[in-house]
Amino acid sequence: MKKYNVVVVGATGAVGQEILNILDERDFPIGELVLCATARSAGKKIAFKGKEYVVRETTPDCFEGMDIALFAGGKASVEFGPAAVERGCVVIDNSSNYRMDPNVPLVVPEVNPEDVKWHKGIIANPNCSTIIMTVPLKPIHDAAKIKRVVVSTYQAVSGAGKEGIEELTAQTKAILEGKEYPPKKFMHQIAFNLIPHIDIWQEMDYTKEEMKMVKETQKIMHDPDMCITATTVRVPVYRSHSESINIETERKLTAEEVRELLSSAPGVVVKDDPANNVYPMPVDVSFKDEIFVGRIREDNSHGSAINMWVVGDQIRKGAATNAVQIAELLIKYDCLL
Repeated sequence: MKKYNVVVVGATGAVGQEILNILDERDFPIGELVLCATARSAGKKIAFKGKEYVVRETTPDCFEGMDIALFAGGKASVEFGPAAVERGCVVIDNSSNYRMDPNVPLVVPEVNPEDVKWHKGIIANPNCSTIIMTVPLKPIHDAAKIKRVVVSTYQAVSGAGKEGIEELTAQTKAILEGKEYPPKKFMHQIAFNLIPHIDIWQEMDYTKEEMKMVKETQKIMHDPDMCITATTVRVPVYRSHSESINIETERKLTAEEVRELLSSAPGVVVKDDPANNVYPMPVDVSFKDEIFVGRIREDNSHGSAINMWVVGDQIRKGAATNAVQIAELLIKYDCLL
């Protein structure tokens, strides 16, 4: 089997570490592996498949002779992405830097895999909440054409990085001991609380996170007229995002039809048995790659709408797994530079 030279930028962070785990689990055909990060993290050692690698400071030279660069997130792709492409390396970027660029494909492999074919050197990985939503939306849209989506998210603190996880732990402990722990990572107390505010404010008092879900979904689904409105909420859960989604379709679908559609959809697991209290929950979904769907029911207030509850691990499928799947598509379609 042919092997490919891979660079992981941001290898020491949570998403970078998960990318390495996924590359290992999926036995990605790696020839040479280069691990990069900021100057502060350079020199650290990371084990991968029984070999120890020294993390390098990210520079344009890191991409010489490499085939694929997986950027874990942040601003690095703006600074080094073009340099990687100039050296013949395809960039798969987990940040939001290129997602809405019309010249950059925004790809969820279960939804729009063939979009990788028209890349010009950079492919964007969507927002985690967008990925989790679009995987189950795709088969419904294909079957009955979606007119409108109303989504409310319940997003885990790990979506805010290691600092979010640490703050939830320390703040919970402090409160239980009757002590104070002023918020640092989040704008309000996250322990025993919900914060209906993720990212910065934009027009009409929507947040950037909410508008990412709107615009990215329209781009991925190739439907700029799809009506979408979102409310994104940070919750005191460590891992895996949940979403309550209401979907209005042009053609009426019954709940049973939706269950059948999703049961055969790639990357989806239907877990829906309300009589026995069976539905997806973050504690059961964490560390898995599939998107889990339950609470599927017809909207009692609308003649052609469905409600469903969706849960996915935002670090795996919402970031690392999706990126590695894109890399696999590049090989499948033979569209590396």
